[in-house]
Amino acid sequence: MRKLALTVRLAAGLAALALGAAACGGGDSEAGGSASGESGGTITLGIIPSWTDGLSTAYLWKDVLEQQGYNVEIKGISDAAPLYAGVANGDIDVYPSAWPEVTHKSYMEEFGDDLEDLGAYYDEAKLTIAVPKYTDISSIADLQGKSEMFDGRIVGIEPGAGLTEATKESVIPQYGLGDSYELVTSSTTAMLAELQKATKSKEDIVVTLWRPFWANSEFPVKDLQDPKGALGPSEGLHAIATEGFSEEFPEVAKMMGSFELNDQEYGQLEDMVVNEYGDGKEAQAVDAWLKQNPDFVKSVKG
Repeated sequence: MRKLALTVRLAAGLAALALGAAACGGGDSEAGGSASGESGGTITLGIIPSWTDGLSTAYLWKDVLEQQGYNVEIKGISDAAPLYAGVANGDIDVYPSAWPEVTHKSYMEEFGDDLEDLGAYYDEAKLTIAVPKYTDISSIADLQGKSEMFDGRIVGIEPGAGLTEATKESVIPQYGLGDSYELVTSSTTAMLAELQKATKSKEDIVVTLWRPFWANSEFPVKDLQDPKGALGPSEGLHAIATEGFSEEFPEVAKMMGSFELNDQEYGQLEDMVVNEYGDGKEAQAVDAWLKQNPDFVKSVKG
């Protein structure tokens, strides 16, 4: 099936948030990654299950590294703050799709002494405020005086997300929206459910989004212009590891440092993981992607 029903994926996302940590497990890494990858030890990758950039890249790395002889565990965490804390204290080895330059800058400042940046795999990620394409505004500034169109709500994601912080601390005050809008936070899955309901009924809604993210092509949405630059510039998506990871697993650190995806490759990977195959079939999605991108493993191994 080309696309699973979106409602099924949203429900699965809620289940993944609740059960991810228990189902995927975790724990300290075993010592010593060999150069050949044989008996390479255990590597724990941390993700927020509803943030599909991390979900997609984690399963990609699980496939690639297990082919090299490593045991890879994926640990689901509900929010960014405990995820960074987990990497910093060594319960998680790598967050494979972090936003450290802008979105998660405060977490890097808080935990950075205990973290190691292995490099960026994608350079043009950005935060957005979005509305349906049929909504007759084009800029965040246009939200002023139109709160009734949106029931005075900006629908956000997790409270601890960098996007939530940027919206609350920068966008709302810079555009003078504090007296007429409430930023409603809960989860990415809940935001997507509201976006689906609104666009299906051709109702107006304003949400916090980001690129790259599959929802931008799944739903009829458009980014609002940000003339004040309140959401910050484009940034890179990085692999952030616990301090000392590159000494314990030098081959893996080198591979992650060589990892790059362009827009086409990233879009195809995320679409396969999230849409074509869906929840519970991430491994099959990655296998299919690797068959269509046979030079990928060679490129990261150097």
